Amino acid sequence: MFRGTFTALVTPFNNDQVDEASLGRLIQFQIENGITGIVPVGTTGESPTLDHDEHIRVIEWTVQAAKGRCLVIAGTGSNSTAEAIALTQDAERVGADAALLVAPYYNKPTQEGLYRHFKAVADATRMPIILYSIPGRCGIEIAVETVERLAASCKNIVAIKEAGGSVERVNQLCSVLPATFNVLSGDDSLTLPFMASGATGVISVASNLIPKQVGELVQYFLKGDVTSSRKLHFEYYPLFKDLFIEPNPVPIKSALAWIGIIAKPDVRLPLCEMSEAGALKLRSTLDRLNLLTA
Repeated sequence: MFRGTFTALVTPFNNDQVDEASLGRLIQFQIENGITGIVPVGTTGESPTLDHDEHIRVIEWTVQAAKGRCLVIAGTGSNSTAEAIALTQDAERVGADAALLVAPYYNKPTQEGLYRHFKAVADATRMPIILYSIPGRCGIEIAVETVERLAASCKNIVAIKEAGGSVERVNQLCSVLPATFNVLSGDDSLTLPFMASGATGVISVASNLIPKQVGELVQYFLKGDVTSSRKLHFEYYPLFKDLFIEPNPVPIKSALAWIGIIAKPDVRLPLCEMSEAGALKLRSTLDRLNLLTA
């Protein structure tokens, strides 16, 4: 089900309020460039600093703007199981197609606790669920055995966003999971090597800015044209890396504002604007790739 490129949308702000107009432009830009799906209020969408009402409004606005032209996968994860259930049910109510659930962060549950957490959410919704393992942010990994167990016991847990940076882990996942269970890269710079080990696409930060190019990279590989996929990978690899020279989503928001897709690069504290050195480096990379319009 989840094959292709899914953009982890930024949440644009203006004067500390969600900028609905900029969000609408960003979504239209994605759809015009053939994106498979969009992911509001994930990590890149600054979900930790949105309150519950804002969180659901952003999902609802995204569903309305997409108008069924691409999949909408709502970020609904939390380190509180009750909150994750509530967010997931609300996302289902406003029309999301699927939910992305990050591993609970900070409280560091055991693998049994992780299993019970995700199963409780799965039991509370009919939507397909994508697990999200990102130990660098959460402090824990969803073990391969736990993913396998969840896939066997929860019919609507159908994919995982893998952001642990390990090709070996993708090998392990793909060797034990059903062929119908999708593994998606959570790192743009690792999409190609992950797909070589069985992943079926990417939940991408870079595709906020270059949806057509990331989409083509993935589709070339899925169609067996590895040479064309590799060419795009190496062409945009410097951008994939430089979008993380400062905490995500600070660089990608800056880039989107520079080219006018969103009105401002604003983020909410404790994030702050890019340093001058970081901005110069990112602008240089964008310029070399002919991505700046001014």
